[in-house]
Amino acid sequence: MKIDIHTHIIPEHLPRWSEKFGYSGFIHLDHHKPCCARMMKDGEFFREIQSNCWDAETRIQDCKHTHVDVQVLSTIPIMFNYWAKPEHCYEISRFLNDHIAEVVERYPKKFIGLGTVPMQNADVAIKELERCKKIGLSGVQIGSNVNDINLNEPQFFPIYEAAQELDLAIFVHPWNMMGTKQMSKYWLPWLVGMPAETSRAICSMIFGGVFAKFPKLRIAFAHGGGSFPSTVGRIEQGFNVRPDLTALDNNVNPREYLGHFYVDSLIHDTKFLQYVIDLIGEDKICCGSDYPFPLGEATPGEEIEALDVSKKTKDKLLYKNALNWLQLDKKKFEK
Repeated sequence: MKIDIHTHIIPEHLPRWSEKFGYSGFIHLDHHKPCCARMMKDGEFFREIQSNCWDAETRIQDCKHTHVDVQVLSTIPIMFNYWAKPEHCYEISRFLNDHIAEVVERYPKKFIGLGTVPMQNADVAIKELERCKKIGLSGVQIGSNVNDINLNEPQFFPIYEAAQELDLAIFVHPWNMMGTKQMSKYWLPWLVGMPAETSRAICSMIFGGVFAKFPKLRIAFAHGGGSFPSTVGRIEQGFNVRPDLTALDNNVNPREYLGHFYVDSLIHDTKFLQYVIDLIGEDKICCGSDYPFPLGEATPGEEIEALDVSKKTKDKLLYKNALNWLQLDKKKFEK
């Protein structure tokens, strides 16, 4: 079995939210030719997507070719809209979550859903978290920061507490990358900024005591934990030599939290994937591809299959760890 925990989806047709809400910045789709659309932010081009980004049947056919049994669906991070007014972000979140829930309901053995919530307002976010649970979603995807505010800030604690109580998983995805304006050339925000953003999220949650305060929270980070695994030694050294700067809210060595969270396998390097497994543990790595985008893994799980490890370990990475993270039973997806 193979479960891909990192795939993105968007409805085929989006309302013109800029016109409805009376201010700009929202994404709309320009279906300029069959099976293809431009994602537009006002009049500015963001990305071109194909029908596999919205059409479930096309996704299922792609999964057959790559031997993926189940995809975990989440929105495209630019759709978080944390910068918008909370009530408008809430409306958009409901629209996106209803779409994902509908796809999961139509194909319950092929898809698992993660919602999105307006992180800029805890009360509204919790309201949508509760609704996510009711409509059959297994968790939520959140950004690596919320309007440049790190994930350790107390304003987010009620959201984490609610997710823990509702038994909903959390998938942290980089977005709004630091330094974008300073390194716009060469696609560096995606190549350098995204890994740094994921490490930023992990470090802020460790140093801010999020894992300590919410020990039952099941959190997974995209892209193999970004740059965190390769810099954990430096992070630990900083904790040891400058506790006056690092141990402000949590005096536990950051290395102690290895194994307390999940990461996906999207690393693009078999040797480094093995290092991450050795570092974090084989029980905390899940297959993830970033489907259907080009920076992802074209054949999900290919790097896992290339590992020189036992079948037992590969099964954990390919599907068992995902089921544990999401608290789901394999029987749910058996034909």
